[in-house]
Amino acid sequence: MLAQEAKNPAPASTAAKPAAAAAAPAAEAAAKPAEATASVKPGDATAGQGKSAACGACHGIDGNSADPQYPKLAGQSEAYIVHQLNSFKSGKRQNPIMMGMVAPLSEQDMHDIGAYFASKTSLPGVADQALVERGEQLYRQGDSAKGVPACMACHSIDGRGNPGAMYPQLTSQHAQYIEATLKAWHDGTVWGDDAHSQIMPGIAAKLDAKDIAAVASYVEGLHAAEGAGTSAAK
Repeated sequence: MLAQEAKNPAPASTAAKPAAAAAAPAAEAAAKPAEATASVKPGDATAGQGKSAACGACHGIDGNSADPQYPKLAGQSEAYIVHQLNSFKSGKRQNPIMMGMVAPLSEQDMHDIGAYFASKTSLPGVADQALVERGEQLYRQGDSAKGVPACMACHSIDGRGNPGAMYPQLTSQHAQYIEATLKAWHDGTVWGDDAHSQIMPGIAAKLDAKDIAAVASYVEGLHAAEGAGTSAAK
């Protein structure tokens, strides 16, 4: 009997094999996202130039869009571009055109495209002289009575932004695009569910139509290359 009992553990070892075999694919699948992330390298601007060819139809070959309804991407940080592309791909940011464009892109593609546009320079715009005074006040000082902070606190005095904190460059951005975006935020549009995505809708909700037009125009006139906070007016 003792000899027979000593042999009995063998089936238990055999029974464990299916469980181990089942666990292996699960572990392998769990490891794939980590491997994919680890394989992503800093963006390659040269590779990004080819990958961004389709982007040029709306945003311009060098990221300086001719149609003001589409934002300039020239000079925008790689990190911010990648973040927005991922938001489109996940559906957190809704735009039928962009969601279709990003669908086939890999994470590396996004970084390469971001690096390409980050390497370009945004062409200067011009602010409306009639709106500069109020626009400058909002951008540099904010409006304490309305609870609106100064734009430059996050986007810098000359509109270069803060890539590390994911605050975008605004320098020379089309006033039409800025105005449309601020109005959308004012009306409740949100570009995600994280805390960072709630910042601008909360601020825009406190701005009226005149304030939005003024700060949008001022931003278009910001010329980072000419010195801190200069805004050309027409």
